[in-house]
Amino acid sequence: MQLNKLVRDKIARIIKKQGRVPVTHVADDQEYYHKLKAKLQEEVEEFVKSNHIDELADLLEVIYAICEYKGISREDLNDRRRKKNEERGKFLDRIILDSVEN
Repeated sequence: MQLNKLVRDKIARIIKKQGRVPVTHVADDQEYYHKLKAKLQEEVEEFVKSNHIDELADLLEVIYAICEYKGISREDLNDRRRKKNEERGKFLDRIILDSVEN
């Protein structure tokens, strides 16, 4: 399954624990910023479809990553965002999930 998308830092480990093989690479600056913008659009679309607070938490994480990349200061994380970060990680490691092999 080809994905080529930016994922949270712990996703590859989660996939490994499921007995599957994640194929990843670390993005350079240009690709990372491009993938952050694509991820922002993806999360907006998911929130618009679901109207769920968890999608807002994902959206905030992408916004915070963009702010960090652009050198813009950010506010403290809210409780929902902290919970997601513990479970699935952030986007700081720039991991791109290229595919998952069984």
